Amino acid sequence: MQTSNSVLLSIRVIMKLYDQYMEAIRIQHQLSQIEITIISYLHNNPGSDTARDICEMRMLPKGNVSQGVESLIKKGFLLRTPDTEDRRRIHLSLTDHALPIIEKIEEAKTNFMQDLFAGLTSEEAALYHTLHTHIITNAKHCLERKNDNE
Repeated sequence: MQTSNSVLLSIRVIMKLYDQYMEAIRIQHQLSQIEITIISYLHNNPGSDTARDICEMRMLPKGNVSQGVESLIKKGFLLRTPDTEDRRRIHLSLTDHALPIIEKIEEAKTNFMQDLFAGLTSEEAALYHTLHTHIITNAKHCLERKNDNE
């Protein structure tokens, strides 16, 4: 059985590798990692387009997301639109100015996944996906229980 140190190290190594794949995009477009995360999230989740959605789904602090959104709006990559039924709810949308960045992010993510799963058979990759899904479900249930007890 893996130790907690081994599991945490695995997560950190994969995150560090992912960050390296995004580094050229960050430098070229003068973006922070949170800004890349917001752009990627909005591109991949068109029906889930509020800052609150981003915070909940990516488990990110509200302040970081808020700062990232403000910065992306100033840079011309995002627009804010009030909800037609609830003006307190603000929808975020990517502008055409973000399209070249989206293409680069998607290409980097594809390369990251190809390199991460290099040498695995399709059966091994499917088994990883099954186990990963089960482990993440366990972790989410534990978080919910702990939050309910607070």
